[in-house]
Amino acid sequence: MTDQTQQAPGAAAQPRRAQTANTGGALGLRKKDFAIFLLVIALTLFAPFLLNPFPGNSAMAQFNAGYPDLMQRFVIFGIFAIGFNILFGLTGYLSFGHAAFLGVGSYAGIWSMKLLTLNVIPSIIASMVVAGLFALLVGYISLRRSGIYFSILTLAFAMMSFALAYSVLTPITGGETGMQLQYFDARILDGALEPGQTPRASLFGLDMAASETLRFGAWSFTFNVGYYLAGFMMLIAFYLSIRIFNSPFGMMLRAVKSNQNRLNYTGISPKPYTLAAFVISGMYAGLAGGLLVAMDTQVGAERMFWTASGEVVLMTILGGAGTLIGPILGAGFIKYFENIVSTINKSTLEGWFSFLPDTASDIVVTLIYPFVGKGWHLTLGLLFMAVVIFLPGGLVQGTQKIATVFRRDKKAEPVESAAAEQRKSAED
Repeated sequence: MTDQTQQAPGAAAQPRRAQTANTGGALGLRKKDFAIFLLVIALTLFAPFLLNPFPGNSAMAQFNAGYPDLMQRFVIFGIFAIGFNILFGLTGYLSFGHAAFLGVGSYAGIWSMKLLTLNVIPSIIASMVVAGLFALLVGYISLRRSGIYFSILTLAFAMMSFALAYSVLTPITGGETGMQLQYFDARILDGALEPGQTPRASLFGLDMAASETLRFGAWSFTFNVGYYLAGFMMLIAFYLSIRIFNSPFGMMLRAVKSNQNRLNYTGISPKPYTLAAFVISGMYAGLAGGLLVAMDTQVGAERMFWTASGEVVLMTILGGAGTLIGPILGAGFIKYFENIVSTINKSTLEGWFSFLPDTASDIVVTLIYPFVGKGWHLTLGLLFMAVVIFLPGGLVQGTQKIATVFRRDKKAEPVESAAAEQRKSAED
């Protein structure tokens, strides 16, 4: 009896220590998740350097992506994809209407700047709140169905939202011309500007468009206030997504994705969990919409079109649905193609291959040109097909496979060297 009472505390302590090791790391993250978080922080901070690897006077400068507008889009659409992944990656519910929340968040943000202040913080808060409330309405109706019916319902809501913003609600949305800030907007906290003065989004007086350029020879690196604000928001959004993934709430969402019928048999209704995930995902989209307004103070109904919803689906699947860093990689990949590969024209290709004989240069340019410039969608489509066929887990699965190969090589080296020594000793 005494032995049993002495062993019991030790036996109970082992699972407790194991649980602590899994969940009690820095910032409440597991070691692996904390390492991923540090990687995302490093990529965000040093993006101006990492995205400008080529000298500005070289032919390869065409592939530099370290300018403010594109870097902002990387992180903002990364937020959009992270939020979508909380819904699709954890619950398996595929929404084709998430662009509606992006657009609603954008409109709420610009109206906050028109009515309250040019400070982006109230604008971002308003974007998240309004998008979350709209997501609550849409989710409450759409989540009565699942599978393809849920997807079609969300698509219908997105297209209705686009139609309302484009024509019916013109006084609120600006219709096809969109909404933008004006100097005469009666801001309660700031007051109207002087006639002819251009309204600019700011962070407590700091202009969001303010930039500093650092030059090293032919290299130039731009550090933009707006980018680092969006990057900071993305880091917070990414950290919260990690906590959601590892929380009991996240486990319930995985249970919904795994077998919803079995969950119903246990007496647990999945609807509150899926609705909460839908609202959280909508608030992420609203945050992205508010940041888009903070970077570019004008909003159009095209942000709510169905192609924008399809784009975030591609981002998530391409990067790796259900993974932590995958949506960020997918968003960066697609936005890079959209803004860099699409700008390569025929004259650029002719300049690259001018060292070839005229006939060979013409053949090479003719073969490559359909895949760049206006044809960049073709290249993206082929890459997406390749990823889906060969890497169902997305780009994250590809990096994991590469890492596995290197780990195998490192493990194999000592074994091979030991076997070689044994053969040598046997021969002697």
